[in-house]
Amino acid sequence: MTATITTLPQAIADLVHDGDTIALEGFTHLIPVAAGQEIIRQGRRDLTLVRMTPDIVYDQMIGAGCASKLVFSWGGNPGVGSLHRLRDAVQQGWPAPLEIEEHSHAGMANRYAASAAGMPFAVMRGYVGTDLPKHTKTIGQVTCPFTGEVLTAVPNLGLDVAIIHAQRADRHGNVQMWGLTGVQKEAVLGAKRSLVTVEEIVDELEPMPNQVVLPGWVVTAIAPVPRGAVPSYAQGYYDRDNAAYRAWDTVAKDRDSFTTWLNEELLAGTTRAGSTTLTGTTGVVQ
Repeated sequence: MTATITTLPQAIADLVHDGDTIALEGFTHLIPVAAGQEIIRQGRRDLTLVRMTPDIVYDQMIGAGCASKLVFSWGGNPGVGSLHRLRDAVQQGWPAPLEIEEHSHAGMANRYAASAAGMPFAVMRGYVGTDLPKHTKTIGQVTCPFTGEVLTAVPNLGLDVAIIHAQRADRHGNVQMWGLTGVQKEAVLGAKRSLVTVEEIVDELEPMPNQVVLPGWVVTAIAPVPRGAVPSYAQGYYDRDNAAYRAWDTVAKDRDSFTTWLNEELLAGTTRAGSTTLTGTTGVVQ
């Protein structure tokens, strides 16, 4: 069975449901911004959002009322400052209360690895000397049956859906990405359903240095979404829009300015991909 090639709106409608645990993964580049914004447009609610490093697309989703919980290890507007919609939801419950579950980077990476391997939990050396085990119920201990050493255990993520962005896919559903990657592969392998948005669909994948290839049989759906990672970057396609990240700080800092952006630009669909108003695109089958 190979991945279905579809549009972004149809993929979100088919794969993402209210109450799901979802991960939109990408590290510095290849962040699936357009997919996150389509989730907002379709009005999903009560989502558990999972990500190693949530940035502005999660800020947008939280501000739009999509999320009830965030599982993460670091959150911020990279190079700029705080995520104001995240802060408002945690501190003031606006637009809805947000539960947070905090881990270290290593803990999150191990949870993704356990999910990808089909294991109930991962074992690691970590969290020693921190207060996180006191505040995070998904950090436990296990004793090694061979040495007696007490180690840290973290559960798999129980992902319903994983969404990532990549440079290319072929018409058989095989996905190719390269450059700075994170846990995208593990996210897809560890989820019940998966969507990969891509810059383009090609007849044949040209080998690239340090590439990651996901075979079509592990991916549920592929949607061609050119510039689908804007304002982050896609190596070989476009650069990071630094001005957009700075602009988001102003938009998100105030509830009124955020609501205006949400209603008049994102939901109205009046802006273009790549603008400093930070909207993405919807995909069409090529």
